[in-house]
Amino acid sequence: MVKKRVPDWLNSSLWSSAPPPDDERLLRYASKYAAADRDEPPATDPPAPVPPPVIAREEPAGATKADNDDENGGAESPSGEEFARQAQLLAVLSKKVINVRELRRIASPGIPDSTGVRPTVWKLLLGYLPPDRGLWPSELAKKRSQYKNFKVEVLTNPSEITRRLDKSTSCDNDESKFQRRGILKRSEITHGEHPLSLGQSSIWNQFFQDAAILEQIDRDVKRTHPDIDFFSGDSAYAKSNQDALRNILTVFAKLNPGIRYVQGMNEILAPLFFVLRNDPDEGNAAAAEADTFFCFVELLSGLRDNFCQQLDNSVVGIRSTITRLSQLLKEHDEELWRHLEVTTKVNPQFYAFRWITLLLTQEFSLMDILHIWDTLLSDPEGPQETLLRICCAMLILVRRRLLAGDFTANLKLLQHYPSINISHLLYVANKLRSKPSG
Repeated sequence: MVKKRVPDWLNSSLWSSAPPPDDERLLRYASKYAAADRDEPPATDPPAPVPPPVIAREEPAGATKADNDDENGGAESPSGEEFARQAQLLAVLSKKVINVRELRRIASPGIPDSTGVRPTVWKLLLGYLPPDRGLWPSELAKKRSQYKNFKVEVLTNPSEITRRLDKSTSCDNDESKFQRRGILKRSEITHGEHPLSLGQSSIWNQFFQDAAILEQIDRDVKRTHPDIDFFSGDSAYAKSNQDALRNILTVFAKLNPGIRYVQGMNEILAPLFFVLRNDPDEGNAAAAEADTFFCFVELLSGLRDNFCQQLDNSVVGIRSTITRLSQLLKEHDEELWRHLEVTTKVNPQFYAFRWITLLLTQEFSLMDILHIWDTLLSDPEGPQETLLRICCAMLILVRRRLLAGDFTANLKLLQHYPSINISHLLYVANKLRSKPSG
């Protein structure tokens, strides 16, 4: 059997320099809020660096496989192409009726952080906002009011519900009480309203069943990005953000009894809320919880089969999706596929389950995830196929280290994926759209 050679574009020297060690983009997003909590003046943004010329360099003699691996892409800095894309995005968003197809094309390589339009673009890509800008105020008002009603319905303690029912009953019986000449009627508590009721329709029974899920949500929310002040810490701002995440996940769980809450959903929710809460428009930022809820629902609508345990072994379940990733790798790099799955026997489920179900949120920094999600959300067919290509590209970009490793080394590498150039990763993933030449 003739082994398929790795295409030349993968080994291009344009991608040979290491990524920057520090990511200031996150600090730029959160600086005004962190400063407000500490009563310090907000930090000013550093001037945008001038894009350096791309220089191909040769690998130094004696470099190890880890040193010259294909994962080391060029340092990410603003380029002429990025500035042009920024202008294109602003032009598209300024139209009365937005061309979503054109928006997807422009946003797919990544939305420049400096534009401040990512919240609006994501809402459009997820179908939360209609293309007609004239409809935005009414649609947003309707959705935000709807979410407010959801919270009232599902977050109210049964004691409060019983109190309201009792108050309502008391009002209805006022006339009969007067007819009884002051004789008080004994309060009637129906079976479904009694705290000790075990009936399926009992609001108290449902409340106690929900308690375990709510505890899990609370634990997961507190563990969400503990290294980022936006999500953790003692500041009022961080606590309000945690409350918003907790509310969204609770409302979603109660409105979707077929899925409820699955551990890890908080990791998918976090990037959405982070982006929408940092909207430059203060009104939109204040309504981020409601907007994020509906965007979260839209995103999970195309991924819900991955979270439904009953479908795990079906053609639409997570195991089938992982098999498609394995087939994609075999199609594009059979040598690597054979070494991983036949020689070293690294089952794709050992690493790809988390990659796929959590949309790579555990493998990269938050700011890199925003870049990756620009591409995922821009796919008109939904994020699944693009996600599989990105996962396949992740394997190919560390192929030399994988080919040199055994079961233990390879599993450790894939469960603790190294830092790479995200632009290069997306470039390679896009190349995998085309069928490999024989």
